[in-house]
Amino acid sequence: MTGYGRGDQAADGYRIEVELKGVNRKQAEIQLNLPRELDALESRVRDRVNAAVARGRVELRVTLTPPAGAAAIRINSDLARVYAQELQELAARCGPGIGPPSLDTLLRLPGVVEPAGAAPIAELLWPTLQSALSAALAQFETTRQREGDALAADLGQRIALLRDAAKRITHQAPAVARRYRDALRQRIAAAGVPGLAADDERVVKEVVIFADRSDISEELARLSSHFAQFDDCLTTREAVGRKLDFLAQEMNREINTIGAKANDALIAGDVVCLKTELERFREQAQNVE
Repeated sequence: MTGYGRGDQAADGYRIEVELKGVNRKQAEIQLNLPRELDALESRVRDRVNAAVARGRVELRVTLTPPAGAAAIRINSDLARVYAQELQELAARCGPGIGPPSLDTLLRLPGVVEPAGAAPIAELLWPTLQSALSAALAQFETTRQREGDALAADLGQRIALLRDAAKRITHQAPAVARRYRDALRQRIAAAGVPGLAADDERVVKEVVIFADRSDISEELARLSSHFAQFDDCLTTREAVGRKLDFLAQEMNREINTIGAKANDALIAGDVVCLKTELERFREQAQNVE
């Protein structure tokens, strides 16, 4: 589900801003972008976000603003001297055309420029980061709740259309065997088969077999049960996205069986309606956490 949240908190001259962005995705994927000074807190931040998000792709960015005049970095002079000596020796071996390393080159080498006191600052600022993260998550959840309400309304409309089509099929189902019997009698009369009356025992047996094979009462009952399970999803506070995916699969199974067994033109039209609305339901359900 899509959502946005922002929170900021200040303490001891430091200011921390947390920004959350979420987009639809079938599985949960969390990307964190923390400043180097707070890298030690990544697992705690990830745990907090994981506890709040079950599905979707979430990007979290943390910005740290140090106090005015505070040393944000530390230069590792000893390591820089080692780099300089090695590079000078390398330049000498490569020939007179290569000069000594520049200061800009040394500053770009790994470990020369480090955050000032990263670990102590991280532990000191965890309560501040936690407060900013809580505020961002609260706003994030509010925006997603608004989208969730809209999705629930749309899914409810889809289920209502599915229910209407299922009711029409339920109303038509008892007449399927009768229509088959009438059509069979008409074919017998048109063929002029001698010695075979419309009420012949063999004709009656054929109609009974057809009625048994085309019985869809169990499928309709299970379909109605799936509709009721969707109603339960509307009242729970738990994540229901995966359950809706499962319900869509099961409803599709019942609808396909109804279409295959009914063998009736009128019911076939409603089966097409069921499949169309179910596909829309399935696509929308993938956006639900």
